[in-house]
Amino acid sequence: MQLHIEKDQKEIKRHGNYEFPVHLSLEKIQSYEQASFPWHWHPEIELTWIMSGQIEYLVNDKKYLLKEGDGLFCNSNSLHSGYMKDGQDCNYLSLTFHPRFIYGYENSLLQTKYVDFITSNESWHSLGLESETDWHRDIIGQIRKIYHMSQTPPPDYELRVHLILAEIWQKLYSYYNSLPASEHHPQKHLARLKDILSFIQEHYAQELSLDEIAEHVNICKSECCRFFKKYMKMTIFDYILFLRVQNSLPLLREGESITKIASMTGFSTSAYYGQIFKRYMGCSPSKYRREHMGE
Repeated sequence: MQLHIEKDQKEIKRHGNYEFPVHLSLEKIQSYEQASFPWHWHPEIELTWIMSGQIEYLVNDKKYLLKEGDGLFCNSNSLHSGYMKDGQDCNYLSLTFHPRFIYGYENSLLQTKYVDFITSNESWHSLGLESETDWHRDIIGQIRKIYHMSQTPPPDYELRVHLILAEIWQKLYSYYNSLPASEHHPQKHLARLKDILSFIQEHYAQELSLDEIAEHVNICKSECCRFFKKYMKMTIFDYILFLRVQNSLPLLREGESITKIASMTGFSTSAYYGQIFKRYMGCSPSKYRREHMGE
């Protein structure tokens, strides 16, 4: 399984619909290619509940090790990715909802006072939910309640989901509103990071230099490297190689020749492609193609 993302890393997926912008999905980290899902973002808020196992979950510059029973709040438009940890499977529930499900209509007091207060603050991109903290445990319990209710939805299911999510939001608002005023000012790092990712996504198949990337975002090379590694937990060129391998997978499944795929995805030779592919996927491109042809 793969996520489908646009060049700016926005996920291409419907999270519910306009009438009911809420989506629940049961996920397995082991079902994704490379046992990980890549960096992406979406305007919806995401609540995660770990049902079994553990996962390494990254949001912007924050890394979490989430274990069975833990939860996570991921804010609107925050970049996030997840990885299998120590070869362990992880089953989890993803609950996404658009902020307007809480505030109703544009520029309402609910939006400007209670929702934008959190969603517009980049420094509040995420919050780990631990069962040892009472109000965290309450939110995890409410996520579980929505999941169990969804298995046999009552006639007023949508109304009950709205009430529960509004209660969760009230807890989050109370927490963030209690923080020192110095933490209430939004930051602007996310726009720069998305700009870098978008540029790489657009040019990954070409010969891409650090000079070009740094120049694109108008910073020096050393600052570009430091900034990227701080937020992405990997170097720029590790990310480029990872992205090239990811984008080669559909081509392998479609039966393209390995030499052509190497050229199409930015590798100088098919031998180098095979070397990097094995580093990330644990097998050769030809073996992967044989096992996944026609999927």
